[in-house]
Order: sequence, then C-alpha cells, then structure tokens
Amino acid sequence: MDLAKVDRTHREPDASYRLDLYSIACKKIEGSFKYGRTDYDFSEGSLMFTAPNQVLSPGIENKVEGWAIYIHPDFLHASTKGRYLTNYTFFGYDTHECLHISEAEEKVLQDCLANIVREISTNLDAHSYNLILTNLELLLLNCSRFYDRQFLSRARVSNEIVERFERILNDYFFQSTLIDSGLPDVKYFAQQLNLSPNYLTDLLTKYTGKSTYEHIHLRVIDKAKQLLWSTDAPISTIAYELGFEHPSHFTKLFKNKTGFSPKMYRNLN
Repeated sequence: MDLAKVDRTHREPDASYRLDLYSIACKKIEGSFKYGRTDYDFSEGSLMFTAPNQVLSPGIENKVEGWAIYIHPDFLHASTKGRYLTNYTFFGYDTHECLHISEAEEKVLQDCLANIVREISTNLDAHSYNLILTNLELLLLNCSRFYDRQFLSRARVSNEIVERFERILNDYFFQSTLIDSGLPDVKYFAQQLNLSPNYLTDLLTKYTGKSTYEHIHLRVIDKAKQLLWSTDAPISTIAYELGFEHPSHFTKLFKNKTGFSPKMYRNLN
C-alpha cells in the first residue's frame, strides 16, 4: 500500500483501532503518531511493526508518505516457514521502539517490496506463495540486521538502559523476603523502564548475552546460595522467601542452573 494515497479525511483524530493483521510500515509523517498517551515524531521516516490486535491511535497526521504491507495471519500460518516469520520479536515492540533506517537501508527493503508487489500483481501459480514468503523473509531478515545496527549505534542509550535494569534488579532482590511480592517477571522490568518486554529482552541479549529471564534466574540463584550458606532454614522456607509458590519449582530451577539440588549444594559447601 502507498500510504500517500490513503484517504484520511473521514478518520476521527482521537479514534483508536485494532488490526487483525501483521503490518510493516515505513512512514514519514508531518505531525505525530500516538501510542498510548505519548506522541511520537515520525518526520524522519521510521519502520514500525505491529502484530494482530495491537491498539493504535493515528493522532494528527497532516501528511503521510511511505509504504506498508499488511499480512493476514492465515497467510503465514499456512506453512512452517510462514509461522517462523511470526517469531520476529520486533512485532511485539512498542511504537517508540521503531526502527530508524537510512536511505541505503530503505533501498534494500524497497527491492524486497518490489519483488512482493510483482508476485502479487501477476497471475498466481504454484510458486507464488513460496516466492512471496521468501521475499518477505528476506525483508524481515534485513530488518533484524538493521535493528542490530541501531542497538550498536545507540550504544550510550542502550548502556544506560542496561545499567538502570541492573539497579532495578538489585533493588528488587535487596528485599529480605519475596513472600509478598513474589518472583518478578519480564513485564515488571519492562514497565519500570518504559519499554516493551520484547525490546528489553533483545537489548539485554545484545549487550550482555543473556535474556531478561536469565538475568532474573541468575539473581535468584545468587540469593539462594547466600541463604543456603548462611542459614539453617529448611529448603521449603528458603523457596517461599525467594517468592516461589511451590518448593519443587525452586529445586528444579536451582538444579538446572547449578547441577546440584539445594540440599546437595548446602552439604558440599
């Protein structure tokens, strides 16, 4: 779709909407695009990905240029290759975590787009589905590469996020007991940092080599070791203090990360 040709005259400025489609949109907007309660500037041109049923608000779009692809989930779910494409994590990013691409990068994506348009515009045959899917895969692979470049080119901002995450993680586990608060999840840290869970995990993996859950689990194990060394409390009591609802879940995680059950680890040390 050529976004410059879309008629927006009848669109309510404050209306929100959902699409039951995957979308990839390269937008240059005079005005702003609202996501939640925040307005974002897209005047430089940005690539935005949405998964089905995300809530979006157009805001005030005075002039829009660019292109967009809208893909029905059934098209992707019809094959193993198509289902794999739905696993790209940037389909779960928030709008303010969009991909800012250079002119050279946009040219690469437009070449993929031209191949898709060519296949859609000709008579469909037995090869059409696979060729469209292959070019879509190539487009998304390039987007993944460009996101890696963006993480690196914004190293200072990314490093600040990693440092803030570490502080929040330390503060959470500094509590004497997690019985009331329970174990934190990825969503908790993402909300504290005003990021989407997928974006936070991808950023941490890029800079630390570990996902958000791996960081949480490592901190749980560190605190468990301290309690096993410094107290004679039963294993079940330690499990509850660490926020586990069932001691067996704690034992399973501890053995998975250390190779020993909590009891064996206490005896060895």
